[in-house]
Amino acid sequence: MYKLILASSSPRRQELLNQINIPFTVRKQDADESLIKTSDPREKVEQLALLKGRHVDILSENEIILSADTVVSFQNRIFEKPASDEEAFEMLSSMSGRVHEVYTGVMLRTQNKERVFVEKTSVEFWPLTDQEINQYIATRDPFDKAGAYGIQSEGAVLVKGISGDYYNVVGLPVSRVVRELRDIGDFFS
Repeated sequence: MYKLILASSSPRRQELLNQINIPFTVRKQDADESLIKTSDPREKVEQLALLKGRHVDILSENEIILSADTVVSFQNRIFEKPASDEEAFEMLSSMSGRVHEVYTGVMLRTQNKERVFVEKTSVEFWPLTDQEINQYIATRDPFDKAGAYGIQSEGAVLVKGISGDYYNVVGLPVSRVVRELRDIGDFFS
């Protein structure tokens, strides 16, 4: 039976795997993400998932490495984690009243198999006032999240609707991950 190794220290990805009762061990990776230069959001998350997953050693034949990366894209511009209040404000105000996309790239790797996939979810924000945006920024919630918001936390009030997988927006499309793990082999025995 396979053992899942999460190549990420993301608390959200850990919470999601715990939520669906999948046992895992965290094995941090130290990949240089600046090596990925593409500005295409789908390509970027796919390449980052591959890079991260390949930076973790497989220590036994029954391990599956899981790596992932998530970005927010608005009008072909990638919004990663904001570095300042001003950057968070700019991201949130530009997406106000509009639809943006969230892409998560996932890689699953065993000693002899490697697969990668990308999930996309469309998210629509309510029209937001400057006051609403500043109040949300004051919570400090935006600063460790791609696109400057967390749908699973206080940023939920910004979201009018979604089309696609909610958990993809949180950071890991768990239902697709489970299906891919089943397809790889003896994981849920």
